[in-house]
Amino acid sequence: MTTLFGRVRYIPEIHNRSFTVRGNAERMAINAPIQGTAADLLKLAMIALERKLPNEIARMLLTVHDEIVIEAREERTEEMAGIVKETMETIFPLAVPLAVDAHWGKSWYDAKE
Repeated sequence: MTTLFGRVRYIPEIHNRSFTVRGNAERMAINAPIQGTAADLLKLAMIALERKLPNEIARMLLTVHDEIVIEAREERTEEMAGIVKETMETIFPLAVPLAVDAHWGKSWYDAKE
């Protein structure tokens, strides 16, 4: 299976005689291009954000699934959220636009509410 960006995931279990093993492989084959492309897009966004975010104001801390956790100065939070949202939504032209939500808070827990 291949992502939109050409990254390949081999799934040799797709030819297994076992119905269960083959069924799991078929599900992986269906999901791999979608999930792999999403991972590729997230990595591209991280590279772009590393270049765009001013080091003295904001920095990337980690990713969680399809989220990027960023630490920023409180007085610049909305501005940095706008940069992140715009970068992630426009990182690659797709037929269906990407929709990105930006949330913030004093902690990751607060931002999730």
